[in-house]
Amino acid sequence: MAEERLDLRKEVFNKAQYTKTINTTFGELGVVTLTEELQAQPSIQEFFGLYNSLFYDIPALGETNSHQYLVRTSGEYINYDEINGEILALQAEIAQLRQDLLNAQINQLKSQTLGDEQTNQALDVFQTELNNASEELTNASTSISNNATELASNSAANTTGGSSDSLLSSIFNSPNQ
Repeated sequence: MAEERLDLRKEVFNKAQYTKTINTTFGELGVVTLTEELQAQPSIQEFFGLYNSLFYDIPALGETNSHQYLVRTSGEYINYDEINGEILALQAEIAQLRQDLLNAQINQLKSQTLGDEQTNQALDVFQTELNNASEELTNASTSISNNATELASNSAANTTGGSSDSLLSSIFNSPNQ
């Protein structure tokens, strides 16, 4: 083996030259400033573009990273339960007003028939059936509302022993609807 000569050179800086020549900040390690981090965040428009493109890739159910999670957290943010309660109360009031209007129209028809017993009996049967159907609809609506509220509270508190799928299944297969 032939010997090769290797010359080593060492460059030395004084303190003033060192700080001007060598970068002593941590910028090379990937630390970014708050401004840079905010600029890297997607805008609302970009977020929804990403959401729409990933929509079918996002799992439907799950504690995090799912549509269920998005619905629950967004619902909490906009007070969905409160708003939903008001909507249900208004829908019940509308149903009651419709029933009152139909009953008034039936009574008006009865007064116009003046003594036609067969027509009055048919109207009475119709009114009874209408009231029964309205009561059944009110009960079913109340049951669905209660089950949905139970689902939301169980999901939020994560106290259910079973999965959300089984609770959803029990809501829509309940015999009292």
